Amino acid sequence: MDGVQLGEWVTAAAVIAGGAGFPAYAVRGRSSALFAPSRYRGDTSRAVLALTFDDGPSESTPALLEVLAKHGVRATFFMCGKNVRRLPEVARQVHAQGHEIGNHTDSHPRFDFKSPDYIYREIAAAQDTIQETTGVTPRLFRAPYGVRWFGLRRAQERLRLTGVMWTVIGRDWRWPGSRVAHRLIRHAANGGILCLHDGRSLRPAPDIRATLEAVGAALPRLQELGFKFETASETLCLKN
Repeated sequence: MDGVQLGEWVTAAAVIAGGAGFPAYAVRGRSSALFAPSRYRGDTSRAVLALTFDDGPSESTPALLEVLAKHGVRATFFMCGKNVRRLPEVARQVHAQGHEIGNHTDSHPRFDFKSPDYIYREIAAAQDTIQETTGVTPRLFRAPYGVRWFGLRRAQERLRLTGVMWTVIGRDWRWPGSRVAHRLIRHAANGGILCLHDGRSLRPAPDIRATLEAVGAALPRLQELGFKFETASETLCLKN
């Protein structure tokens, strides 16, 4: 048994012994590093924010790119491999407009109770697709639903990926745009990583009107409050 396997067995024992609350934190807690290291906040000494989008690209992504361009904001898009293969031109458009691309797995599964081999294949397939389609090799990874599990640590290490969670999640798949915007503005703080969605899992032609409304309303207000926007890598101060 190597050191990684031993660490996972120790984690398993801790999860089993921890009662109902501890397993939930270990799997989905934004600051938990039990299954894999991840970052949920950037440099708190600067008034910067990282705006991130999960689940794309989608047919609605170009409309979102227009809103971001209007306000001069670069964002980070955590893409699903299957969506990239379905909409390769949109994925390339995201990159061409100066945004960062991260890995959000190939088919957007929950990782809990999946094998380490399954987890690695999902992430590696997305990594290959994004690289072949856009020419970009992602450095950042976000687990679907924020769910991390045994084997993720090794997968991230093999693929040289930094795990990224979020400081604020907008719930834009559920709430109207005005409520989402209010949540983002209210909870914004130095080094914050904001999580929204330019897709809805693998659904074709998703309705992201709430996301577009929230971004259009929140960005100018956050800029008025003195925040500048960076990619997640920049906010996390990751070296090139």
